[in-house]
Amino acid sequence: MMSVAALVTNFTKATVDRPSLLRHGEVKTYFHEFGHVMHQICAQTDFARFSGTNVETDFVEVPSQMFENWVWEKEPLKKMSRHYKDGSCVPDDLLEKLVASRLANTGLLTLRQIVLSKVDQLVHTKSSANPVEEYAKYCDDILGIPATPGTNMPATFGHLAGGYDAQYYGYLWSEVFSMDIFYNCFKQEGIMNPKAGMKYRNLILKPGGSLDGMDMLQKFLGRKPNQKAFLLSKGLYT
Repeated sequence: MMSVAALVTNFTKATVDRPSLLRHGEVKTYFHEFGHVMHQICAQTDFARFSGTNVETDFVEVPSQMFENWVWEKEPLKKMSRHYKDGSCVPDDLLEKLVASRLANTGLLTLRQIVLSKVDQLVHTKSSANPVEEYAKYCDDILGIPATPGTNMPATFGHLAGGYDAQYYGYLWSEVFSMDIFYNCFKQEGIMNPKAGMKYRNLILKPGGSLDGMDMLQKFLGRKPNQKAFLLSKGLYT
């Protein structure tokens, strides 16, 4: 049976005088979601229940976040980008600045993920809680930046009840694994290396949820995963 997946997007629209031009953030979103698509269409399992993204919730974001890495590398960026009028390439110095910007505010953004994960855990484990107050408390305690008075951020937090209930932490958890894969395979063997890509396809994407996520990781890496690559991606290792 052939897998079918549809990626429905809401990107910058074309205008009367120019085509749709995607911002880098939109390209990153596209690659993230296309990572899920790759997980779905590359799976080959005996039962549909275990196909594609039907994996542990704290593993499902590994392929999506892993695929984001390609929009932070000069080689693929050069291949996918051109000036829409004259077809010229993005200058190397601009690409280098774009790549370097990945570390901008990374500490704040990582702590924000922890705040959201804590709020998610709290509202799913306490019989009664005020999400606004709890969010404000975690912002003060973890971010060191107060929540905007008179706002209700948790009311816009779709992941609270959209299938990730109490498991939003899976984004950071999965990022540790995705970085371990990327740095220890593609960064070493070549980010456009077909052999590395086929290894990733066969050992991570193909099994879907028919194997335990940790077993797939250990088989792919040849060891237990660790957080060194994750910390390196945040600028905390040299």
